[in-house]
Amino acid sequence: MTLSTHTGGCQCGAIRFRAIGELKDASICHCRMCQKAFGAYYAPLVSVRDAEFEWTRGRLKKFRSSNFVERGFCGDCGTPLTFEAPDGLAIAAGAFDDPSLLPPIVQFGTEAKIGFVDTLHTLPGERTEDDVENAPYLLEIVSYQHPDHDTETWPPKDLSQ
Repeated sequence: MTLSTHTGGCQCGAIRFRAIGELKDASICHCRMCQKAFGAYYAPLVSVRDAEFEWTRGRLKKFRSSNFVERGFCGDCGTPLTFEAPDGLAIAAGAFDDPSLLPPIVQFGTEAKIGFVDTLHTLPGERTEDDVENAPYLLEIVSYQHPDHDTETWPPKDLSQ
């Protein structure tokens, strides 16, 4: 039996991780604490409690958001990365290199769920490059974001890589 390997990290690449094994507990949390921690309408999280998990680059900064929970983030770029509670560690779903492999199966904290999130899929959608008339700088963006795969070192000496 081959175990799945999932990698990921923060936006700037200062922190990277690897999880080996089945990741079956992906969720969305709507509680107000998660909304604030992610700066978003909800927090998508993936439990790694049943996997072999390791940090492969960097060290998290942490914030104790309650008497039971610590939240880890990158001290360089601010990317939210962890939810650490007595029942285990969960990683921000969007921090995985391929978050599409980890669809949520349950929602928590629905007492604070913002009503319009259920209709977000009905909003009109545009590709980023379709908005150049209103935001011409989009044609000249050079990303300094870490790529969605492990790298030996980061950042590269030549940022055009």
